[in-house]
Amino acid sequence: MDEINEHISMDFNDSRKSEWVRLNVGGTIFLTTRTTLGRDQKSFLFRLVQEAPDLNTDKDADGAFLVDRDPSYFGPVLNFLRHGKLVMNKDLAEEGVLEEAEFYNITDLIRVVKERIVERDAKQNQSSMKNVYRVMQCSGQELTQMVSTIPDGWKFEQLLNIGSNYNCGSEEHAEFLFVVSKECPTVVNGSDEPSDRAKVLQLKGTRF
Repeated sequence: MDEINEHISMDFNDSRKSEWVRLNVGGTIFLTTRTTLGRDQKSFLFRLVQEAPDLNTDKDADGAFLVDRDPSYFGPVLNFLRHGKLVMNKDLAEEGVLEEAEFYNITDLIRVVKERIVERDAKQNQSSMKNVYRVMQCSGQELTQMVSTIPDGWKFEQLLNIGSNYNCGSEEHAEFLFVVSKECPTVVNGSDEPSDRAKVLQLKGTRF
């Protein structure tokens, strides 16, 4: 009975050992399982642990599979296979992870990284935009026309009554400051558009 139990224990330990895989990626050792690497059965990593004949797989002195790729970008790839989420350090570029995902042919990761790049670029474009204000002075008679002729891309912000040029002022004789705004790209070099409303109000009398 003891011999049988010992044999079962040895078989169990051997199966546990065979499940674990060592990868030598660019000189850095990663320890994972065949199950993890087999999440995408069309990927290079699945075929690697199957030791597909066409891959001509090499191993180092300790038996780890040799993969000549950047280890810093392999971490996010391996973690994605582990839990299905893209987690990466801030100093890594999404394009680098995408290149590795395409090399290893991990379809889901390729899709996720591309979506991340689109979201990142959209945020960067949004942060590079700023509101530019324009202030126009007009009389009460001109106000209706001013409102109806706001150019495309500009939106109404504020109407300021600055009084009348006539002693017995009426609504027609009243003077207004008509404030509008528009989103414009931030100018990195050269003169920039004024964005501070207090400064813009000094432009009394300007037109589009």
